[in-house]
Amino acid sequence: MDVLERIQQQVDAHPVIIYMKGTPQLPQCGFSSRTADALKSLEIEFAFVNVLTDPDIFQNLPRFADWPTFPQVYVDGELIGGCDITLEMFESGDLEKMTRVALEKKAN
Repeated sequence: MDVLERIQQQVDAHPVIIYMKGTPQLPQCGFSSRTADALKSLEIEFAFVNVLTDPDIFQNLPRFADWPTFPQVYVDGELIGGCDITLEMFESGDLEKMTRVALEKKAN
């Protein structure tokens, strides 16, 4: 399977997924840490991919959605953005609303 197909499959399979450096429990960069903390504070289920352990994803994810940096957060199959955008959405309450809608859709 092509790496872009694999990424698409991951994004499609999980209502909320973060591609990050490290893991939510042991992030390997400050941006990934802050973004994962925002998701964790929502107390929702989300998937993650540690791009540092998968060189194919690390090299190809930036061209998947034309977004050059990590982390990348996808909700309901769509890229919402990286650290700054995710944190802005968290502060406004939009991130919680969006993730809950995506999780409800997946459950039904």
